[in-house]
Amino acid sequence: MAQKKKVTAVVYSQKELAPDIYDMWLETELAETARAGAFIALYPKDKSTLLPRPISICEIDRENRRLRIVYRIAGKGTREFSAYQKGDTVEILGVLGNGFPTQKAEGKRVFLMGGGIGVPPLLETAKALAAAGTRADIIVGYRDSKLFLKEDLEQYGRVYVATEDGSVGIRGNVMDAIAENGLQADVILACGPMPMLRAIKKYAEENDTEAYISLEERMACGVGACLGCVCKTKDVDHHSHVHNARICTDGPVFDAKEVDI
Repeated sequence: MAQKKKVTAVVYSQKELAPDIYDMWLETELAETARAGAFIALYPKDKSTLLPRPISICEIDRENRRLRIVYRIAGKGTREFSAYQKGDTVEILGVLGNGFPTQKAEGKRVFLMGGGIGVPPLLETAKALAAAGTRADIIVGYRDSKLFLKEDLEQYGRVYVATEDGSVGIRGNVMDAIAENGLQADVILACGPMPMLRAIKKYAEENDTEAYISLEERMACGVGACLGCVCKTKDVDHHSHVHNARICTDGPVFDAKEVDI
């Protein structure tokens, strides 16, 4: 894994994709070592916010040394980021986290599953799989008809949509979309809210399917020092000597069998 470092990135572009959902491209050397499913931490200029904000990597453009992030305004820090314009600078720490084990899915039937703001990291994951000759079934859940990134995802796999209000696709969640369309997979790569990940873990156990889940969690330091983002595991963590893992450094992606959620 490449050494993480703090660098100054330059905003290349930004636009609003849906209410409070923003799409930002950053010019940064971290694009050279970024990977699908990993994340970066952005430092607000407002010092009262204190801690960096972890945001997953949506897309990587290594040739032009750019990273794309798609994020939701959730507080003061992300609201500040949403006002950034082309040419603005931002301090970022990266590359953080382990990313999705796409090599374990190559040549197999694959589900990429995302809910809400867990959808963005699926894009680079789908790109990586497609580059290796594997087109995934991409099952995504949204609140309503604001289907951010759907067209981007359709370039790399077959997309199935579930919406909470039934305005597009299946009314319900991603598990309903799987059942409704009679889909099957050998490997699942997923990111989203905890209830969704619990359902995927249960589904994977019942269907003897490999599943790797990216745990969304509030983080503080992002480098494993503060133990503010732990999850229960089967194995003892060598750092804290308890049945915990640090999501920011041991994850955010875990084998679903190895975590207790």
